[in-house]
Amino acid sequence: MKQQTKIILIMLLAIVIGCDKKPQTQKRITEKTQIAYLADKKKQEEIIKEHLNNGAWKHQLYSREWQEEIDLGLAKDSTIAYLWQQKAMPLFKQGKYEIGMGYLNKAIKYDRQKWQDYRAFIKCIFINTYREAIKDFEDCKARFGNGYVMDHSYNFYIGLSYLQLNEFKKAERIFESDFDLTIKNNGKGWLHHLDLFYYGISKYEQKKYHEAIELFDLALGIYPNFSEVQIFKADCLRRLGNSEEANELQILGEINGRKGNTINEDNSLYERYPYQIRWK
Repeated sequence: MKQQTKIILIMLLAIVIGCDKKPQTQKRITEKTQIAYLADKKKQEEIIKEHLNNGAWKHQLYSREWQEEIDLGLAKDSTIAYLWQQKAMPLFKQGKYEIGMGYLNKAIKYDRQKWQDYRAFIKCIFINTYREAIKDFEDCKARFGNGYVMDHSYNFYIGLSYLQLNEFKKAERIFESDFDLTIKNNGKGWLHHLDLFYYGISKYEQKKYHEAIELFDLALGIYPNFSEVQIFKADCLRRLGNSEEANELQILGEINGRKGNTINEDNSLYERYPYQIRWK
């Protein structure tokens, strides 16, 4: 009996010691993994500095040298998402969407949280695959919450995509929700003239001309010479029977448009935004 008790005590002691060692072992493994990650991150930063800062970025955006420098970096580490994105970006601006998307998908493979919303933006503004853009943005929201890309919320681009699909009621609901959320969280000072323009367009397309004018006026309060807003507001006034004011605003809008007071997003240099008027 005593012998059995002794054996049981030894077994219990071994279990206790083993349990005590397990957390210590796990802690050492975690520390080693963290050290390895930091070392790998540092190495990647060195590659980025060598082949972007001191490489591609010293050449013209559309040059072969830009691409070749990035390829040298990827040959050293093909898992650097930023290099894949920088390889893709000039191609989109050249209208080479298919090859650019192949590279951008690689960036998302290695860092989805960083680059998936950028891909959704490209689908919306550059490639104009609006249902695919909505799908990508909705997935981003599900994974990471409603964030921002290129100065606008995910919901802004979803609403814009629905506008382009002629689903005006859906667009209006999304723009309205984004409008209310912006005011609630940050106040009217955070409203963006482009958000207001497209929110107004969603009303305009449903013949809600009075409501559209209210939103167009808010946009003009931020960007007084915004030609597209003036042109669409003029059309609303005309449809409401105020032809004299409409004609005056139409002339002013055309003058401002020819002066370059149009949609002023950075990427409007490469792609025409929805409802943007081509001024000659």
